[in-house]
Amino acid sequence: MNIETLRLYCLSLKGVTEGFPFDEETLVFKVGNKMFVLTNLDGPLSINIKCDPDEAIALREQYMAVTPGYHMNKHHWNTVMVDGSVPDRTIKLWILNSYNLVLGSLPKKVQQSIINT
Repeated sequence: MNIETLRLYCLSLKGVTEGFPFDEETLVFKVGNKMFVLTNLDGPLSINIKCDPDEAIALREQYMAVTPGYHMNKHHWNTVMVDGSVPDRTIKLWILNSYNLVLGSLPKKVQQSIINT
């Protein structure tokens, strides 16, 4: 997976926006104005994704490329080094899970407006 594949996948999900709220190297994807993926544009590709806390721990134990979320709440976020050791389809599933967690945390009215667009 490369940055463009990652970007296009994230933007294919309903209601997703992208931006640079922190600096010019950290691309952030949001749904309902809440972050679900952060990635770097400088250096080796990595992503921060939101996870169920129990799943976050399990993924860290299963994959060397998965570590506690860099500069994030380590209980809810993982950092994934996109180095080829985790299949792209698995990374896409994790991104979708992160999206669904954040979407599910939004008020019902906001969720419905995103789902129905």
